[in-house]
Amino acid sequence: MNKRQTTLKDLAEKLNVSVATVSRALKDHPRISQKTKEAVWQLAADLDYEPNQLALSFRNRQMNAIGVVVPKIIYHLYATAISGIEDYANAQGYNIIICQSNESMEREKAIINELITSQVAGFIISLSSETNNFDHFTRLQKKGIPLVFFNRECEDVDADRVIIDNFQASYDAVDHLISTGCRRIAYMGGPAEVQISNHRLKGYQKALADNGITVDERLVQHCEFDKESVLSHARRLVYGPQPPEAILAFSDQIAINTMIACKERGLKIPEDVSIVGFNNEPVTELIEPPLTTIDQPGFLMGKTAAELLVRQIENSDTVIKPEKRILSSTLIIRKSTNRNRL
Repeated sequence: MNKRQTTLKDLAEKLNVSVATVSRALKDHPRISQKTKEAVWQLAADLDYEPNQLALSFRNRQMNAIGVVVPKIIYHLYATAISGIEDYANAQGYNIIICQSNESMEREKAIINELITSQVAGFIISLSSETNNFDHFTRLQKKGIPLVFFNRECEDVDADRVIIDNFQASYDAVDHLISTGCRRIAYMGGPAEVQISNHRLKGYQKALADNGITVDERLVQHCEFDKESVLSHARRLVYGPQPPEAILAFSDQIAINTMIACKERGLKIPEDVSIVGFNNEPVTELIEPPLTTIDQPGFLMGKTAAELLVRQIENSDTVIKPEKRILSSTLIIRKSTNRNRL
């Protein structure tokens, strides 16, 4: 009878390590210690181990990939975050599969189901604006598939996450507007389902309260991310009998469309109304006037998310408590809020 061919599992059992560790050691993976690599190499030689090339090819295609799901790749924050994810993942021997939900919860669910079938090693996800049910994420966890949220977090699922302090960033922006002499300040938020929009709303409310300004609920708007929705809600603010003196917007895209509504109304920026955005999109320096905005470290956010995910993947036999990484943001002051200089 032919002798049975030695498998990765045989090597793993004899060395009392995981199959994944043996596989990575054979590939000279940098995260595996030299001592472990040498033990694996020696045992493989002693047992005349030969890899199954067909299975190896399939595994490399299917299992060494990370699924990255973002609302829209066109957003500058996600483009830079994807670069950070890819930079770290590739250095650790992983490829990434990039998908966009287009702000649709159903599309988000479909993508995750497709990538589960493809047996990706784990997921890095920023939620769609429509996502208000999180069963598809708890399903991942029940299957033991690593998961990391970034930027738009999901507080209902206990998982690793990478964010900025949205409350504090919003607070600082409103405090800046107050320092320029503004009192009647509005908030143009994203959809109410987006949790970080509500964190920014709370920061806005607290900054007003701490400065002795009563919150006027008529100055708080929640819009979708399409241009027409933003313009509709912005017009409600600026065409009223008492237009706001300043507006904090959930994103630069919302801020820019709000500026369009202000200019339609004949309001000058910042003489009549100051505006602040979020994300520091490249275009914000080019528009007139240049937009004051909150810069988020997109590349670092992506790289950190990838680091947390790879940690989960490579320690699949160990229970790791989910971690929340909060990164620093920076208020970039430009002419859209320099009211006190005029």
